[in-house]
Amino acid sequence: MNGKMKAVVKHHSGFGAEMQMVDIPQIKEGEVLIKVKATSICGTDVHIYSWDEWSQSRVNPPYVFGHEFSGEVVEVGSNVTSVQCGDFVSAETHLVCGTCPQCLTGQFHICKNTKIIGVDTNGCFAEYLTLPAGNLWKNPKEMPFNVASVQEPMGNAVHTVLSGEVAGKIVAVIGCGPIGIMAVGVAKAAGAAQIIALDLNDYRLGLAKKMGATSVINSKNQNPLETVSRLTHGNGVDVVCEMSGHAVAIDQGFKMVTNGGRVSILSLPVRPVQIDVTNDIVFKGITVKGITGRLIFKTWQQVSSLLASGQVDLTPMITHHFPLEEFKTGFDLMLKGECGKVILHP
Repeated sequence: MNGKMKAVVKHHSGFGAEMQMVDIPQIKEGEVLIKVKATSICGTDVHIYSWDEWSQSRVNPPYVFGHEFSGEVVEVGSNVTSVQCGDFVSAETHLVCGTCPQCLTGQFHICKNTKIIGVDTNGCFAEYLTLPAGNLWKNPKEMPFNVASVQEPMGNAVHTVLSGEVAGKIVAVIGCGPIGIMAVGVAKAAGAAQIIALDLNDYRLGLAKKMGATSVINSKNQNPLETVSRLTHGNGVDVVCEMSGHAVAIDQGFKMVTNGGRVSILSLPVRPVQIDVTNDIVFKGITVKGITGRLIFKTWQQVSSLLASGQVDLTPMITHHFPLEEFKTGFDLMLKGECGKVILHP
């Protein structure tokens, strides 16, 4: 397909982005062309938009960013047999090499040569994008476009929560951005006994409550360690899902976890974080897990099943819809924390 398309371009090494008309990308023999139906704004996109320290060290403008989407396959390469025109798809956003030691042992999510769609390559804040057919996930035709577009970040939440036992456990979710809010719903579906959500934003704590949090703590107004101690009768939580990326909150997470508990960290602190390894990790005998991406494609299967069964309902955390042209409004809401998930429609 030839012609021009609308796209949100990270156009310079600074704050913001702009709408441009760019060439519709051309597919290679193992790729497909996808017409984007819905795309959602991720915290990573906010890092890139605001041009923080992490994005300055990682991305190279100008390019089209964005990596969460759903869409329809409209063109397939000559070697593609796994999907066909008309298929309704989302995508695993990690482009892996397939040849490093990690890939050769099935650990594709930690491929040493990973590239990420919309970070290292052109992304989906556009009318069309091309992807390798092997990265596509076929969606049920009855799934709404907006829900299908947030399966990728839901996969982050699923991977974080389910990286250890959850049933009957007390779970703390620190940081109630969209993925943290989804983690609350996943923990509920997995049978957590209590789910304690912590944030500084009452709006997002309210969304966490709707998704199943049994207690919410605004760490600006309450002492989180004292409150967690009271809620757990002095024992602490069994599982910490760290989604905030803030040094103080991360330290609090290690202090509130009980002996023998688990801390799973998905967040991306922009600077090194100081923690008390001796007292909060070694003497407690806890397990610390770094979480990146999703288990390919195990996590996608879990996400699809949780949604299809109705055990996780994402409706409460999808709060805003805008045309692609109004992307700045969506990013403003994300920066202010006055939203759940923001969906853009090309």
